[in-house]
Amino acid sequence: MTVFRAARPSDTPSLYGTWAESFTASHVTVLYEQDPGRFERTFVAVEGTEVLAVVHWLPRPVRDASGGVRRVGCVSSVATRPQARGRGLVKRLLALAADSMAEAGCSWSLLFTGTPGVYESSGWRLFDRPWTAGRLAPAAPPGDGWSAATVGLDRWPVLAALRERHDADRPLTTVRSAADWTGRVPVWYSEPREILLLTRDGRPAAYAVADWDTGDVLEIGLDGGEAAGPLFRAVAARARERGVRDGALRAPLDPAVRAALPCLFETWERRGDLTGMARPILDTEDDVRAIVADPRAVHWTADYF
Repeated sequence: MTVFRAARPSDTPSLYGTWAESFTASHVTVLYEQDPGRFERTFVAVEGTEVLAVVHWLPRPVRDASGGVRRVGCVSSVATRPQARGRGLVKRLLALAADSMAEAGCSWSLLFTGTPGVYESSGWRLFDRPWTAGRLAPAAPPGDGWSAATVGLDRWPVLAALRERHDADRPLTTVRSAADWTGRVPVWYSEPREILLLTRDGRPAAYAVADWDTGDVLEIGLDGGEAAGPLFRAVAARARERGVRDGALRAPLDPAVRAALPCLFETWERRGDLTGMARPILDTEDDVRAIVADPRAVHWTADYF
């Protein structure tokens, strides 16, 4: 008989075995273990002592369309063992997770997936996250008074201050704590990913996080729009040093960012990304759509769960 329930510490070996059969990425268990309330928010389908399927969710503080902060139920690490697929186990577990989110006061739920059909029948709906791709611009100095250098995450207080100013009222962004910067962010932004810190006359002015394997700029933080051009010139120059010719910008095109695109790209185009899904919990569908469809909205890579 299949039992649907919250996970227990004794389920851990079988739970990790289920994930090992479904994922190759090492960050799954690393991030999971950073959630102190993980067992009460992990729902499993169990036969005997074997976990056949799992859905985990965690609450995160996410900004809404007006810049206010809401509790959002973030669904992660959904998996089913191969021999148990096609039995509707995940759908049962998603219903338990949604009920749990409502009891915890979550306004809505967020997830990212390459298999949206698994979630659509349970109320989650796709939303687009446009991004920009193109041929990177030739190397050029950032400009008089501006300089850029690679920094490590030991400089996180500086990066955090820049990000808070850049994302102060930006929809869909997660409000990061010190624990996030020292625990979750390093999972995503450590080497080989690189952080460029831009300064103006020695004062921190902007940063960018780049993945040179893909050419993607994964996150930016600007202390004012005038820093966008110098930051993008520094990124393009660093890309050329690394032999990277094509890249992408995973950031909204705020007016200053849009105007500075020629500093990053020779040519570019906008593309869609239909991997985000959202579902109302205590809010309405219109409330949720206003957040995820806002042109200023972004969910940075380091806030994945």
